[in-house]
Amino acid sequence: MGRNESVARIVMLLCFGTAILSLAVHWHMIAAKGQFEESASTRLRQDPTMASSAASASTLSSMAAAKSGKVEKNVTREAQLAKNNWLLVDQTKKPKFLRAQIAQPKSANSVAGKSQVVVDLSDRRAYVYAKDEVIASYPIAVGKKGWETPTGSFQVMHMQYYPAWRHPITGKVFAAGTDSPLGDRWIGFWSDGRNQIGFHGTPDVEVIGTAISHGCLRMRNPDVRMLYKQVGLGTTVIVRE
Repeated sequence: MGRNESVARIVMLLCFGTAILSLAVHWHMIAAKGQFEESASTRLRQDPTMASSAASASTLSSMAAAKSGKVEKNVTREAQLAKNNWLLVDQTKKPKFLRAQIAQPKSANSVAGKSQVVVDLSDRRAYVYAKDEVIASYPIAVGKKGWETPTGSFQVMHMQYYPAWRHPITGKVFAAGTDSPLGDRWIGFWSDGRNQIGFHGTPDVEVIGTAISHGCLRMRNPDVRMLYKQVGLGTTVIVRE
């Protein structure tokens, strides 16, 4: 009986000692953790570069992510711009090509718009000017009495190879050809909506220098062919007494 009681006391003491040891270990761990945290906090306060480094690392990470997204966005934008520019270039080339195909025909005369013709009725000559220089002069026949050639400033409005002619009084039509009263060329510069007046050739060279026409200015065929090359639509024609 006495022996059993001794064993029971020993067991109780062992349990009590184990409990005390466990509490001691637990308190020691809590104390160590608190000391470590306090030490770390103290070091951060004493050395702010550690916090700055941590913040910088976080900032750099954010900047890198933002930059990566920005670069990707820029690459996408540049690719889109390149595509759009290609389309713009393609679209600008096409109208230019079409304009070249449908451009209004230009006069074959290199001096059209640079020259003007001055007709001196009293002198019965036509003078071709390039700027202020006379580059050609041709004898002409002018309108007879009652059919005087109109004076003033006009512009060439109609040009034709080998024109046909309708007589203003009889209405008879003369076909184009070598013997046509209008000769090889027609250069019209005046019209009342029905009748026209202009330079034209004639097979009757003996009338050149006289007042014999119905208002037109007759020229020798070689001369009117040359004049045809020196003027164009819109060329100024000045007729003076």
